[in-house]
Formats: sequence, C-alpha cells, structure tokens
Amino acid sequence: MIRYVARRIASLIVSLAVASLVIFVVIEVAPGDPAAYMLGMNAQPDTVAALRAELGLDVSRPERYLNWVGGMLQGDFGTSYTYRTPVAGMIADRMWVSLPLAIYALILSTLIAFPAGIYAAVRRGRAGDVAVMGATQLGVAVPNFWFAMILVLIFAINLGWFSAGGFAGWDKGFWAAMRSLTLPAIALALPQAAILARVMRSSLLDMLGEDFIRTARAKGLSARQTLWRHALRNAMIPVLTILGLQFAFLLAGSIIIEQVFYLPGLGRLVFQAISSRDLIVVESVVMLLVFAVIVVNFVVDMAYALVDPRLRSRR
Repeated sequence: MIRYVARRIASLIVSLAVASLVIFVVIEVAPGDPAAYMLGMNAQPDTVAALRAELGLDVSRPERYLNWVGGMLQGDFGTSYTYRTPVAGMIADRMWVSLPLAIYALILSTLIAFPAGIYAAVRRGRAGDVAVMGATQLGVAVPNFWFAMILVLIFAINLGWFSAGGFAGWDKGFWAAMRSLTLPAIALALPQAAILARVMRSSLLDMLGEDFIRTARAKGLSARQTLWRHALRNAMIPVLTILGLQFAFLLAGSIIIEQVFYLPGLGRLVFQAISSRDLIVVESVVMLLVFAVIVVNFVVDMAYALVDPRLRSRR
C-alpha cells in the first residue's frame, strides 16, 4: 500500500510540474501585450514600457515562469494587472461560491444517479429500465444552460420560490446562500446525473453477469444480498472514475451556469480576466483548477485501493 501511494504521489508531482509549464506556455504565446491593451491604442511606447516594468513583464519568459511557480509554492499568485489586487484574494473570494456550488451539484447528481442506475439495472429490459434510460438520454442530450433557463422560468419567475440570479452571500446566513445556489446546482447536476446513472447501470449489469455472482447465488444468497454485498461494490470502480471527473468538471466548467445566474465564481473570474487580458489571473486560476483535477484523481486512485484490495498488493 505504501508503494502504491508513493507512486501516485510521484505521478501527482510530475503532472503538476508539466501542467504548470503547459499552461504558462499556452497563455504566454497568445498574441497581444497586456500593458498595451490596458493603456489603449494611442499609448506612448515609454508609457507602455514603464507599465510593463511595473507589472513584471519586462523580464524573460523563463524568469517569469520561475517567479510565478515560486510564488505559487509560497501561496503568492501575483497581482492582477487589471484590478491591482492580489490574485490569491480574488481567487479565495470566488472559491467560496464555486466550491460549494460544485459540491452541492455533485451531491445532487449522486443522489439522483445511484438509485436510478441501480433501479434500471435490477429491472433490465422492463418498463422501469426503459423509462430511466429514456430520461438519462434526454439529460445527456440537453445542455445544462437550457435546464438553467427552464428552472429560472418555472421556479423563479412563475413560482417565485428562488431568485433568478445573484448570490446572497454567506454573511446573510447559510440557508440564504444555499438557496441562491440551489437552481444553479440543479442545472449542473441533471446532465451529470444522467451520465452517472448510465455508467452505474452498465457497470452493475456487467458485474451481475460474472461467475462470482452466480456462485454467490448458488451458495444461497438472495438476489438483494448478492447485489449489495458483491455486485455493487465491484461495480463502483468505473463509477468512482466518473465521480472524480464530474467534480473536476463542475468546479472548472460551470462558467456558462455562472453567467446565466450571475454568480461571482471562478468561471466568471476567468471570463473577465480573458476579456481584459489579465494573464496572471488566467494562469493562476487555470493552474488552481488543474491542481484540483489532479488531486481529485489522486483521491479517486486512493478510493480504488480501498474498493479493490488487489491494487494495494501490486508491486
């Protein structure tokens, strides 16, 4: 188990190093000078040069990369070109919206998908299975922003149960803040629940056809006992993979939903930073999101080892 964890930690470190280099190179080769963009088309060359020096853009790119990585290792993400405030503070403020939204949506997705997938697998070929698979097909096909607009139309405009947009803030109380995140979380969760339910059903059906399931039934276990004690646990490995990927997507890919509901999260921050060519903000937020993806995958690998003891014994 120790060797397994050590290999995964080494892989995590290498992945982060490669990701930081790729992110820096891709963003830095984008055309345009942030200083010239900020000062406008008619800015004098000496003024642009002075601003470049102030922003730290007058040094070589390798030095800027090392300064950026070294700062991140110390918790310093640099200073925003546009707002002239520390990027770390901007990210922390937005993270208190995006992270709870992603967790909320993941919980809703799991609560919907697991019962639906198990129900469909147990009733394979029957009306219940057909109904669940039809609903999941619709959930996969329809984009989440369409769900968002429908939810706003029904629950915000017609019924008035929720606000159509904005974030109440955690200072208004936990329930007020969660109420602001409910419709966005549902809009994010529905397509992900459809994907997860289909994976759950497919994986569980594969397990139910294995020889060890027939052996368990031959030993006298009921269908329910066989399902919960043997089939479901072994079917969880591909489901855990999808869960890990979904959390990363929900954290990093909610920019459209944040725009629809006007939420001050990381997605809107990246969108605004790209629009104003605030490269340091874009680099730092993207790196943070990549870090979250890699760490989630690491946690999923650890979960694999708990679910499947064979992984812990590999040399």
